[in-house]
Amino acid sequence: MATTEPLITTIDDVIARMEQIDTELDPLDGVACFNHMYLKVTKLVKENITAGTFGDSAFLERMDVIFAGLYLRNIDADNAGRPVDTAWAPLFAARDNRIIWPLQFALAGMNAHINHDLPVAVVDTCAERRTTPDTPPVHHDYEKVNDLLASVEAEVRAEYEPRIAKLATRDAEALKHAISAFSISEAREVAWRTAEEFWLEKHSLDPLAYRHHEAAVARTVAGVSRGILLPVVPMPPD
Repeated sequence: MATTEPLITTIDDVIARMEQIDTELDPLDGVACFNHMYLKVTKLVKENITAGTFGDSAFLERMDVIFAGLYLRNIDADNAGRPVDTAWAPLFAARDNRIIWPLQFALAGMNAHINHDLPVAVVDTCAERRTTPDTPPVHHDYEKVNDLLASVEAEVRAEYEPRIAKLATRDAEALKHAISAFSISEAREVAWRTAEEFWLEKHSLDPLAYRHHEAAVARTVAGVSRGILLPVVPMPPD
């Protein structure tokens, strides 16, 4: 991948960059597994922006760009040999483990991106556009995205159900336990509450409160990802 990446300013730029990553990485690479799922989600969000689904399409697109940028900066950091963010470290560390299923990688990436990056993106977008998380229609549009993401999550999980059914009962239960640690819709509810807390902290009289809270969230998210990425058994063939 090029050392100097193109400037990402629109959702089309985001999609183009993810498509580039999709073609450059081994499909079984753990980061590629997440990227493939995220690309589906981003295309679905774009379709709904174009269709006028959201109350403030400009805000939603800008937040999507800022949100994606928090993921893409970790791609760039890893390519340059720099450490990735704490929340993303488990996924990048485990990306070459072929006992871990693509579904586990995808969900671990979503865990890092939603439970850590999304609250940051909400706060940064509101600050940039001189609004607040409580200003309509920010939360209403945010909830509309929840439905889109839940549909993609269900689709991806269903794709692997036949293979899970082939496993011995003990292995199947262990794998189900690992992947049950994350749900997109539940994560986004938690992420919204975190965003509200981050917003208050960034505008409080204690400038360190947000920084400490963000670091604590990153550590917690990393712990959840390690549970999701527990190697159980190689994935059986179709």
